[in-house]
Amino acid sequence: MTSYLDQIKNRIKNLSNEKVFINNDFLDIAGKETVRRTLNQLVSEGKIKRVINGFYYNPRYSELIGEYEEVSIHELALAIARKYNWNIAPYNSTALNLLGLSSQVPTHYKYISSGRYKEYKIGDTTLEFKKVNPGEIANMSLKTATVIQAIKSLGKENINDQVVQKIRGNLSEKERADLMNEAKSVPSWIYEVIREINS
Repeated sequence: MTSYLDQIKNRIKNLSNEKVFINNDFLDIAGKETVRRTLNQLVSEGKIKRVINGFYYNPRYSELIGEYEEVSIHELALAIARKYNWNIAPYNSTALNLLGLSSQVPTHYKYISSGRYKEYKIGDTTLEFKKVNPGEIANMSLKTATVIQAIKSLGKENINDQVVQKIRGNLSEKERADLMNEAKSVPSWIYEVIREINS
């Protein structure tokens, strides 16, 4: 039978390099303490990196820059939400960046959350969760919530054909259909933009 260590290592190996993982992701393999010790051992051996306490990633070596790539802050945000069972959505410049509507590399990542207010520092980068009414992001996919927050952030007067096309290009057919179904309670001007995205 494969050891706990080998099973955990194999699962990590099969994750995408961007994926941030937590102890809970391995509890079907071993108990919490065994998982914690195993991940700490892999950090000590340089096999994985700890981003912040309890959150890890498997860094990919970039030949181009000659060093290991930094963690994806968006993936870290998703892992934090998974650990605490929060609904989250990027907002302001973070939503625009994720949809390709802004080319600026953010140093301050902002998410609205059904959980409590929380801020993390990762090197020079800040990751902030701002508590909102849970209803604002309930019953919708992350993609739908991201699009809604991006449209809000731009404002009615800054929506044009180029923006609509850019958002449309970032969505699969299923995501566009989900967007129409999940966003029915948004203000009417936002829903009009969503109808344009689907036209």
